[in-house]
Amino acid sequence: MLWAVFTVMAAAAQTLRNAMQRDLVERVGVVGATHVRFLFGFPFALVFLAGMSLLVRESVPPIPAGVLPVVLGAALSQIAATGLMLQAMRLRSFTVATAYTKTEPVLVALFGLIFLGEWLAPMALAAIGIATFGVLLTAWPARKGEGWSVEALGYGLVSAAFFALSAIGFRAGIHGLPGGNFAIRASTVLALGLGLQAGLLTLYLAILDRPALRAIIGAWKPSLLAGFMGALASQFRFLGFSHTSAAKVRTLALIEVFFARLVSGRLFREKPTLREGIGLALIVAGVALLLNA
Repeated sequence: MLWAVFTVMAAAAQTLRNAMQRDLVERVGVVGATHVRFLFGFPFALVFLAGMSLLVRESVPPIPAGVLPVVLGAALSQIAATGLMLQAMRLRSFTVATAYTKTEPVLVALFGLIFLGEWLAPMALAAIGIATFGVLLTAWPARKGEGWSVEALGYGLVSAAFFALSAIGFRAGIHGLPGGNFAIRASTVLALGLGLQAGLLTLYLAILDRPALRAIIGAWKPSLLAGFMGALASQFRFLGFSHTSAAKVRTLALIEVFFARLVSGRLFREKPTLREGIGLALIVAGVALLLNA
């Protein structure tokens, strides 16, 4: 059950990072806020990799030619997913926008079966269904006649699809490395992924949006903390990927919706409703069932 500990820690760190990135959107724009997690997270990923190498007393494993395009695809998918998620957060509340993106586990299970041949037990599938239904309840319109934000829902669902693809790609990359302790393999793929993301987005902004790049540098203090929390969340999540299927990791990560409720209530003064409470309870029930699957 070590993967469960890693995943819960990743969810807590990611919730804090999402909150920090949301605040940065107004200052540096959606693309700029997306870049923060990669540009400022990459140095921390290198520190994590060096520390892990010393801890397990293993050198960084070589990266086969076949792994690089897989990790690149996952990295690009995560860039797209993060930008779409932040755009959804601009249109809806922090909790609801997070919930839209957390329809991801169903897609992860599907993509895991298609691309990795990972079959899940019936109980695990039931857990994914229960938890995902709980997510949808938290995203349901709060007031009668309010209606769904179709635009935000669209951003959230496409974001979820890209997050699912990135999860499958990073897990494939971790298991594609030729040996080594699970921790050093996870840390290697994290550093490689963040390095690719930081380099590609920096080049993009340097060519097409230099003001956003300057704004990011000007907001380095909050960006540094957001980058650290993002790298920390990814480190724990990748450790989880090294132990079990991406679908299980991403389903347990739905606990992030619960954490988002806590953060939004304190930081953004968004009061919960009874419906949201029921949805959160279903998420917890689905997670509990998954842990017993």
